[in-house]
Amino acid sequence: MDKLKKYREAVKYILKDYASLSPSTNEVTTQLLFDNENDHYQLMYVGWQNGRRIYGAVIHMDIMNGKVWLQYNGTEEDLAQSLLDQGVEREDIVFGFKPVSVRKHTGFATI
Repeated sequence: MDKLKKYREAVKYILKDYASLSPSTNEVTTQLLFDNENDHYQLMYVGWQNGRRIYGAVIHMDIMNGKVWLQYNGTEEDLAQSLLDQGVEREDIVFGFKPVSVRKHTGFATI
């Protein structure tokens, strides 16, 4: 299996797994958004709860230039470890939500 296909499957697996832990209700739905053509992947919550609008990404990952970019993690899960567990190489994981100057201290990819 080529690396890009492997990484796409890893990202989707993690998002689906996390989505299964937070099932949709009558008021709030869990949405998985997979854009395979442009390699954008998100888990979102959409709806209303107690008269309050719920809308936003819970997890956002992209695949760019052969690397998995963690763009947003609104969970307590260690998504980098989840990616490693799914076979994504450490040097191919980028913490996109951290400034470039900080990435060199993460032990993962810097760009």
